[in-house]
Amino acid sequence: MLGGIGEVLGGALDRLVDDEIRTRVARLDLPANEIGYDRWGASPRDLARMLALVRILYRRYFRVVTTGLEHIPPGRVLLVGNHSGQLAYDGMMVCTALALEAEPPRFVRTMIERFFAQTAYVSVLMARMGQLTGIPENAERLLEEEQAPVLVFPEGERGGGRVWKDRYRIMGFGQGFLRLAMRTGTPIVPFGFVGGEEMVPSFSRMEPLARLLGTPYLPLTPTVLPLPLPTKVHLSFGPPMRFEGTGLEEDDRILPAVRSVEGAVKALIDQGLERRKGIFF
Repeated sequence: MLGGIGEVLGGALDRLVDDEIRTRVARLDLPANEIGYDRWGASPRDLARMLALVRILYRRYFRVVTTGLEHIPPGRVLLVGNHSGQLAYDGMMVCTALALEAEPPRFVRTMIERFFAQTAYVSVLMARMGQLTGIPENAERLLEEEQAPVLVFPEGERGGGRVWKDRYRIMGFGQGFLRLAMRTGTPIVPFGFVGGEEMVPSFSRMEPLARLLGTPYLPLTPTVLPLPLPTKVHLSFGPPMRFEGTGLEEDDRILPAVRSVEGAVKALIDQGLERRKGIFF
């Protein structure tokens, strides 16, 4: 029965795949094997289907305005920004921006939280989209072996589950992304994502109940999950930042660099907030 439903859904999504999507996905040049998957489990066919669907959200629902794509250098790069939206709509829009608007198109690999990577069906969907569990080993292999753009949210679930009173406040970046960038010689491109805090506004993380259910947080929201509000999104990328070192330095050297990236992200958030005329327009 589930197989039949999957075939019907796949057929419906295939009808959304037009020449633009086929061309953009083909230009990503994913090295699929004889059964249609790359070494990480990504499927060009499924990617085309999902990109055709998400394009509707990107262009018509959230009406994303993206600036600064020219700052993203070729080759490996860490895309680092603020996390929001409760259900990773921010990461979805960042990946879509680079697939649809960057020249040439870029296939972004996202480091996802362990909870989603271990959730039935969601984990398979993430793999087919080429997204991996956010552990240093995965990120390092993608950067060094694939020369890929890798999307990282250093706030982790603190940012993804941010409550309304903390909207657009940086919740504190960890050090891992900075050490990874230094160890692999990878430039960091900061970005600011504006609109995510209002998509699924949360007034409590309901952590006691979340622990009972085995989730990192459980948002208390007036919206019906997973349907977000149609907020206007401003996505801004800044110039690349480069840091020299081995990644093994003491904290007192790493922390100032982390804070500088936080500052760059916050400046881009503030620019996006200044540009927008209202939450929904």
